[in-house]
Amino acid sequence: MKYITYVNQLIKELVAEPEEIVIFGQNVSAGSCISGLTRGLTVKKDGLILNTSNSENSLCGIGFGLMLSKVPSIFFMKQQDFLLLGIDHLVNTYNFIRTKKPESSFTIFTPIIDNGYQGLQSSLNNFSDFCSIARIPGYAITNKVDAEKILKEHLISPGFRIIGISQRLCSEEILCPSLVNTDEKGNIFKYYSGNDATIVCFNFSFPQGLELYNKLKQENINASLFSVSSIINGDWSKIISDTSITKNMIILDDSKSINLSCNSLIKDVLEVTTLKSNILLSRDLSGDWLSPNEDKLVIDHNQIIEKIKKNNLI
Repeated sequence: MKYITYVNQLIKELVAEPEEIVIFGQNVSAGSCISGLTRGLTVKKDGLILNTSNSENSLCGIGFGLMLSKVPSIFFMKQQDFLLLGIDHLVNTYNFIRTKKPESSFTIFTPIIDNGYQGLQSSLNNFSDFCSIARIPGYAITNKVDAEKILKEHLISPGFRIIGISQRLCSEEILCPSLVNTDEKGNIFKYYSGNDATIVCFNFSFPQGLELYNKLKQENINASLFSVSSIINGDWSKIISDTSITKNMIILDDSKSINLSCNSLIKDVLEVTTLKSNILLSRDLSGDWLSPNEDKLVIDHNQIIEKIKKNNLI
């Protein structure tokens, strides 16, 4: 099953349950249905599905207003870039809302543009920056396991959050990795265990991380594989515990941000663990990234394997 089809299927099941919910956004039930993300959604008789104009600032305000009125809502956006128009609400209105105990939910659900350069208004892949501006809870969906956990836990639960899907992965078959464990809220997922290295994936880099895990395994390098789905995360205890055994950490972060979420993890790990190897694989933002380009996080698997072997790290 395709990534976008599976996410859409989960959303359909969840929004059909509440007695009262408002779903809104541009073309949510017409035209593209946001590339199929909102196709076929139905709600109970006291709910509403509204096709709106592309007035993102007002729509963010409406979502917070519904939340204060104890009406759950989901604002489905075409792409993250247009959320820039709602920054005032994301910061100032949310800072007012967060002082109160949430009795209802407001979720912004948006594709993150990570499929290559698509013009000056489609160049963002900065999920962490949106969340960090007001410490907004955010969740990145990368595979079948985290999609089910995150959506069931957060889509319509009391409070405000942003949930993002990868435009790049929409047409791909959804990945179904074997889960070792996760925390209650679905912030960090551990998929495999190994004693030779710890791979940690941020943003939407899990597919590359899974590929790297398999490449290392072919060379008899057994790694643990983590995926950090929560954009704002402060509990690194499981990863720190793992790196204390492996002494080798490989981090993947395909965000286009200069302020990477993984920096917090690196700092906390290095404060308590002496690593033999600390490899960060992130985007090179030094080039002309506002001109047409592939916009991909490229990983040299052989270079990583050679580095581990050269330093006798296994």
